Amino acid sequence: MGTNRMTFFSIMATAAVFMAGVLCSPVTMAAKDPVVVGYIGSFDSDTGKSTIRGAEIAIEELNAAGGVLGGRQIKLVKADTREDVTEGIKAYEYLAETEKVDFIISGSIDDVSLSWLPRMAEYKIPTLDTWTSYVGIIDMVVNEYDKYKMYFMNVACDYALATLYVDFGKDILADKMGWKTTVVLQEDTAFGGGVFELVDQMLAPEAGIEIIDHIVYDTNTVDFSPIFSKAAESKPDFIYLISSVRSQVPSSQYVKLQVPVPMTGINVAAFGKDFWNDTGQMGGGTSTLSPIPSVGFAMDDRTKAFVEKYEAKYGNSRPIFPHFNGFNAYYGMYNAFNAAERAGGFAPLDAWVTEMENEDLKIYKDGKLWLRYGFWKPGEIEPRTNREYTHNIKFDITQPLDDGAPSMVVIQWYEDGSTAVVYPEKYATGEFGVPSWIK
Repeated sequence: MGTNRMTFFSIMATAAVFMAGVLCSPVTMAAKDPVVVGYIGSFDSDTGKSTIRGAEIAIEELNAAGGVLGGRQIKLVKADTREDVTEGIKAYEYLAETEKVDFIISGSIDDVSLSWLPRMAEYKIPTLDTWTSYVGIIDMVVNEYDKYKMYFMNVACDYALATLYVDFGKDILADKMGWKTTVVLQEDTAFGGGVFELVDQMLAPEAGIEIIDHIVYDTNTVDFSPIFSKAAESKPDFIYLISSVRSQVPSSQYVKLQVPVPMTGINVAAFGKDFWNDTGQMGGGTSTLSPIPSVGFAMDDRTKAFVEKYEAKYGNSRPIFPHFNGFNAYYGMYNAFNAAERAGGFAPLDAWVTEMENEDLKIYKDGKLWLRYGFWKPGEIEPRTNREYTHNIKFDITQPLDDGAPSMVVIQWYEDGSTAVVYPEKYATGEFGVPSWIK
């Protein structure tokens, strides 16, 4: 009896030690470790906040649904670039070396993304850019695929953006408005230069619109009166603005000065609802290309639900409406984790890259394809520009837009503060117009 009792307790003790070892083993503990997602971008800009918030909402949904990769929760860590190239490098190093992230989602501006790309290639961390659109980065992926294959950009690049402007120029500005000449006002940034490059190549031959002057201005410019005067002296039919940094300044001064020339183009500040108050309600008459979705955009049910969660969670703190990169962060998180589930994680890298290339997230409205988040694969040629766009979001720059992937839309701010999409026709909710002071 005593021997049996001792044997029994000995077995139980051994079992307890074994179970404790299992529960505390590295394999079991690793299964409970979170998947670490790093955000890189500015903390204080509307752009940065939109990306952070879009990622946060997606992470909350994925965690609430039971987690990812076998029930692991997702943890978000952040690194501030302050929209500075040197800080951008430090931020990427911090996420890689200190936080040891599995995946990075970026809300960086073009010049900052360019600064940390060498670190990305060194650390080989899967990275998704939701804001940068510089086509030169996509060319780096095309030309040095093995080095940069971990990079994906889920916003249409500069070439796609400029191509839609050419279509808008032909269909609306030239054919409908009868405009044939323009002066380009371009900020001195990589973004501005990339957009102008294609506009300069295609606007005259494809839209029949001649660029009669090209004015490049510093992003710190605070007085645009001499610039607008110089542009007006050329007597163009319209001014084309390319502005992604401090875009409220040229917008409000255009209205305040009542510049006697219509102005359209690309105005990043006008992508969000805060634009109206930021310009002192002097944004009426502004029209701009915008990545999708945007203010004035008709929402499908899934995107509408995201906006409702965003507004309920963040209240009245700016940006009061997510910029396009907020949507890109939200859907991009689903792209990245869908790919990771099929690949068995973010490592090995090649498995995740292959699955990310196969991502094709389709969103429907009224039973028809409305939005699409997929990516160009290596070797695929976009027929209109005859270029490769490896790992750029797959965009349609042909008419009609049947595949739910327009590169951009054109939105219009009216003088009563309302907005509408005015081009292309499939997504239009209003009409293009000019300010009331222009007769």
